[in-house]
Amino acid sequence: MALTYSSYLQLDKLLNIQKQLSDGPDHDEMLFIIIHQAYELWFKEMLHELDHLKKLLLRNDLPRSLHTMKRILTILKVTVHQTDILETMTPLEFLTFRDRLETASGFQSFQFRELEFVLGHKNEKILSKFDDSSNEKKLLQKRFHEPSLWNVFLKFLALNDYPVPSEVLNSASNDFQSEKLNKIICDVYKNNPNIAQFCELLLDLDEGFQEWRYRHVKMVERTIGTKTGTGGSDGVKYLVTTLSIKFFPVLWSIRKEFNK
Repeated sequence: MALTYSSYLQLDKLLNIQKQLSDGPDHDEMLFIIIHQAYELWFKEMLHELDHLKKLLLRNDLPRSLHTMKRILTILKVTVHQTDILETMTPLEFLTFRDRLETASGFQSFQFRELEFVLGHKNEKILSKFDDSSNEKKLLQKRFHEPSLWNVFLKFLALNDYPVPSEVLNSASNDFQSEKLNKIICDVYKNNPNIAQFCELLLDLDEGFQEWRYRHVKMVERTIGTKTGTGGSDGVKYLVTTLSIKFFPVLWSIRKEFNK
């Protein structure tokens, strides 16, 4: 049988995985399912691109690294704009099927946790939220022990003859404070515009995730207010605490050095 558009994309499977649980079923549950499935597909693609980006950096391929970063940022913008669609669903429309979600919660999105780990926000407590025998737990453990994008970027700097201290290269923390590293980053900004451009794209990525978190908080707040979230989470109260997360704190703190 010849390959077709439908068979290549496996539309027979893709278009039949939206299983509504509500009676009727309730009209707006389809939107809720498709939006979140679309999120997970974009999360999968971002992970795919981030893995590729790390390989490019270790090959010292800056032009393609810049191109890949721009693609990731464009995908992130799409995920932010998807919130606009979800916000067309009113609180009363959400309530028609909310009880059917039972213990399911966006907090359980293992791919979003993978993204956080890849970008360096590695909270070991997250691992305890997943069953030890699950494939999700195994994937997260693998991501937890992999070098973050920041770790790989520092190795990229070392490949380009910047004297990154070994204790910085070997640190698992994105927030490792080092006066030597600050001087190196300042030198990059002053004397290497191409790598400086990549640094700015890292900041765009950080800012993009903060924007996504903010939009998500406001969407949840306007939908359920201060109620407990699905799955028993703290809902808005918890989400607000995530707004201050920065994946690349060194690139933010270095701004004060530019005036010296």
